[in-house]
Amino acid sequence: MAENKKTCLYDKHVALGAMISPFGGFDMPIQYSNIKDEHLAVRQKVGIFDVSHMGEVEITGPEAEKFVQHIFTNDVAGAEPGKIFYGMMLYPTGGCVDDLLVYCEGDGKFFLVINAANIDKDVT
Repeated sequence: MAENKKTCLYDKHVALGAMISPFGGFDMPIQYSNIKDEHLAVRQKVGIFDVSHMGEVEITGPEAEKFVQHIFTNDVAGAEPGKIFYGMMLYPTGGCVDDLLVYCEGDGKFFLVINAANIDKDVT
């Protein structure tokens, strides 16, 4: 069995006393104190989530928009640079592969943020 990957913030999480648990092939912080205190902190102050384990995919070139339109549920045609979409990536048969974020960077460039647990499935 392969060893889990560690994010760039792993050592910081450990130093701050996080409970670490496997998720999507990474050792991730699950909680720092207890569920109630963390719930209240998020509701009353702020919560931060380490997203450095997420998958990143760049789609570029003259057919980039057409490709993203084909695999994604939202309409990205003519999107302004800086626009971000949330939706589903679809199989050619119409079933859902995964949810993801699509960033329009302009000039035939799109940046996809995909779930860590599904990187291999999403990329193929």
